[in-house]
Amino acid sequence: MEFLSILYALSALYFIFTLWKRYDEKRDQQCYILDYECHKPTDDRKLDTEYSGEIIKRTKNLGLLEYQFLLKAIVSSGIGEQTYAPRIMFDCRESCPTLEDSITEMEEFFHDSIQKVLDKQGLSPSQIDVLVVNVSMFASVPSLASRIINHYKMREDIKVYNLSGMGCSASLISVGIVRSIFKTNKNIYALVVTSESLSPNWYTGNARSMILANCLFRSGGCAILLTNKRALKNKAMFKLNCLVRTHHGAKDESYGCCIQQEDEQGRLGFHLAKHLPKAATRAFVDNLREISPKILPIGELVRFMLATFLRKLRQSSSNKLGTTLPKPVINFKTGVDHFCIHTGGKAVIDGIGKSLGLTEHDLEPARMTLHRFGNTSASSLWYVLAYMEAKKRLKKGDTVLMISFGAGFKCNSCFLEVVRDLEDGNVWKDEIAMYPPKSLTNPFMEKFGWLQQEDPSTFKLENLL
Repeated sequence: MEFLSILYALSALYFIFTLWKRYDEKRDQQCYILDYECHKPTDDRKLDTEYSGEIIKRTKNLGLLEYQFLLKAIVSSGIGEQTYAPRIMFDCRESCPTLEDSITEMEEFFHDSIQKVLDKQGLSPSQIDVLVVNVSMFASVPSLASRIINHYKMREDIKVYNLSGMGCSASLISVGIVRSIFKTNKNIYALVVTSESLSPNWYTGNARSMILANCLFRSGGCAILLTNKRALKNKAMFKLNCLVRTHHGAKDESYGCCIQQEDEQGRLGFHLAKHLPKAATRAFVDNLREISPKILPIGELVRFMLATFLRKLRQSSSNKLGTTLPKPVINFKTGVDHFCIHTGGKAVIDGIGKSLGLTEHDLEPARMTLHRFGNTSASSLWYVLAYMEAKKRLKKGDTVLMISFGAGFKCNSCFLEVVRDLEDGNVWKDEIAMYPPKSLTNPFMEKFGWLQQEDPSTFKLENLL
């Protein structure tokens, strides 16, 4: 009997030890965002209304109809006069970029933001264990990641990932890679570098679906420092609770709605198809369907299911009368305090706001970021997050839902928990008092509105010049 008692006791202890070990290992797999640094280019790269007009004038392949289309697009875009362009635009060489132009644009961002985020945390480059770089529309040899490693003299055993072609949702893909590495490696630091190179991607043709990209994209980037060190959890800014990626690349319509291609004259550009909103909506809905059970309270999920069930019962009798009952809407604000939305354009922000039932207060960070910095591709989410921080909205225990879209077609989202009160402001700290402005109306119509009255049969480029 004593032997059996000892055996039972040892078995119980082993079971408890196994449970504790698994729990302890899980604690070391957490993903914390220690800090991030958004890039703010120098003032000599600001793209105001007057200089934007000068750039458009230099594009000789455009006619009056294209000028009118671009004017309408930029006026309704939500973009202001404080955004930034690459230096090649100010050297009047956007139609003939060199390899060095692209590399210089990226290195200016790298050397600024990476150094700042390391200095803020008191880390040396040799302490970084994982480096993930995402720049979608420019790939060099050696890779951009290798250039960073060479410049900062990082360790030989650093794990390196260099992503391209992932579009505007690439930063969450990069964070997802880091999270996966954290599950099998303890006590490490990871650096995510997210940006886009605009220098080699100015479209010089006249296809409307491709000149639109020239209006929306602006220079920017962000360096993000992450760790799974348990000892640093209280020093971190955010804890990553979940991340969901939705990829509709198997659907031809979704695959082709955002694609880099040549026009009929062989000019390379970025094509935005008319069915893009439809593809984005499908991906968005599928993504929300997966992430909702992970972030919303059970009470709201049960309420939504009951409302959906009752609607189906009532709809059968309503069909006889030829009426359609409204679909029940799930309330995401029951589980989410702040919404960090990709600044893909005013229509994107409006569409997400309508789908989720958000207020203007909820949409303000995305609208202000679009107005101040434009669409900075994969890094845009972090400018939106920095706005919330600068406005002192992010308090300990708050939750943030980040939503981004990208070519492919992809919709990626992640759910963050604020670990401590945040109020630094990052890239916004010197000018946050001026936002939101009284009006987001840009002066393009005031400056170039006369184009709308021109007659295509008599219009000459000299009139614009």
